[in-house]
Amino acid sequence: MRKSGTLQTWNEERGFGFVSPSDGGQALFVHISEFPKDGSRPTVGEKLTYVETPGRDNRLQATKVERTAFSGGRASRPKLNKEKSSFGRWMGALLVLALIAAGAKYGYQKYEQYSHRQQLERMPVSSAPVPAPAVRSGVQFVCDGRTMCSQMTSCAEATWFINNCPGTKMDGNHDGIPCEQQWCK
Repeated sequence: MRKSGTLQTWNEERGFGFVSPSDGGQALFVHISEFPKDGSRPTVGEKLTYVETPGRDNRLQATKVERTAFSGGRASRPKLNKEKSSFGRWMGALLVLALIAAGAKYGYQKYEQYSHRQQLERMPVSSAPVPAPAVRSGVQFVCDGRTMCSQMTSCAEATWFINNCPGTKMDGNHDGIPCEQQWCK
């Protein structure tokens, strides 16, 4: 059964005080954890309702405390807490939007890479034989199954291979310049 009383004393540092029952009797111990979590601190003289419950030492104490009214007016949340929580909400929303934008940009880049590869795969393969270029200074290259940059010995050789041999894997970005990190810098 709920009873009413007034907060008689309060120790802010330790978070406890004593409630004087309205119907008289001995003051009851009350801990800060029994007050509503509304952001306002207990005030001496404050009118309260509570439930009497035996504590660890079997003495009665006030639990499930509710405020009925303040002697100086109604309790209100401090404005600083509202401003902080409002600022926190804005920062959280901005962070979420930034993450969504970064994810969208990453996804779009991956889509463009995939789309470019698909276009290259759909291009018709020319069945006409490619004429052999003129041999310069006695250098002759032959399609011998080599397909990678690590198998080439010069930029000229790599360029000849991508232009004349099928299945080469030396032009990763499809710009016509092979082995850009190794031979054709």
